[in-house]
Amino acid sequence: MEKIALIMDPGTRDMVINQKTIDRLSKIGEVVINQGGNNVGSVKPLLQDATVCVTSWGSTPLDEELLAVCPDLKILIHAAGSVKPVVSDALWAKGVRVASSAPMLSMGVSETALGFTISASKNFYNLNANLHNGLWEEGKKDIRELYELTIGVISGGWAGRHYIELLQPFNVDILLYDPFVSDETAASWGCRKASFEEILEKSDIISIHAPSIPETYHMFNAETLAKMKKDAILINTARGSLIDEEALYNHMKAGNLKYACLDVFDPEPPAADHPLRTLPNCIMTPHLAGLAANGLKKIGQHVCEELERFLAGEKLLAEVTQEMLAKMA
Repeated sequence: MEKIALIMDPGTRDMVINQKTIDRLSKIGEVVINQGGNNVGSVKPLLQDATVCVTSWGSTPLDEELLAVCPDLKILIHAAGSVKPVVSDALWAKGVRVASSAPMLSMGVSETALGFTISASKNFYNLNANLHNGLWEEGKKDIRELYELTIGVISGGWAGRHYIELLQPFNVDILLYDPFVSDETAASWGCRKASFEEILEKSDIISIHAPSIPETYHMFNAETLAKMKKDAILINTARGSLIDEEALYNHMKAGNLKYACLDVFDPEPPAADHPLRTLPNCIMTPHLAGLAANGLKKIGQHVCEELERFLAGEKLLAEVTQEMLAKMA
């Protein structure tokens, strides 16, 4: 029988796991729950002889000290996005399998990006302001349907791939920039692989889904922004560090871009006097693109499904290996 240790703190656990999930896990094995904090003293007793470990945001890393009390640990399922805060060299050396709930979070991200795509194309934001100011016709000429537009997607990870999937019902040309995706794979997803420069120059809408790694830092800067169409829409639901915000402000202040729709910033939250706050066509939301509120419980469902797949000897949906970390958030 499995021993399943939920080692996240109670507040985080309640955010991502409900009683339905605990009941489902209890059918698999003994479930032990952390009633304390994210410290070794609280976590170590729970991990004693555990075969399954479930972590989340804020969880302590599984290092040599903690792994020593669970020699039969088989799998770590991270009920959050990036596994980097909870894995260790000792964990990889032990051969423990690792899975992430990033696909669930990515669904929220890509759906938010689609919402920005539709609302900005239809010019909702400007039309809303006009109506509140007593206007009616002004702004209608700037409406664009998702028809025969070119949409550029930066990165074909979980979020980018789902965003591409969501775009399939629309008659649009989808370009993908991702050095790790082949032409054949891109075509199977319903898009065409393109260079970053081609996407900048041809896209009516660009949606960023790349991880925050050194190679992507400020990939949207004064030079690259200048290559975009003057009336393009830029969407960022990935990480704030991918955009040079000062360059974006200067670019938009000069009359470029129809909208910038930003859910992420660098740093967060943006300062109260951040210049982007002064631009009416810079649409800002407070890092809510990933699953929020009731949607976070999808993570618990994913934990159950991933563990069931693992125990059945099936392929994991979101396995993470040590080699993958270099190109992941």
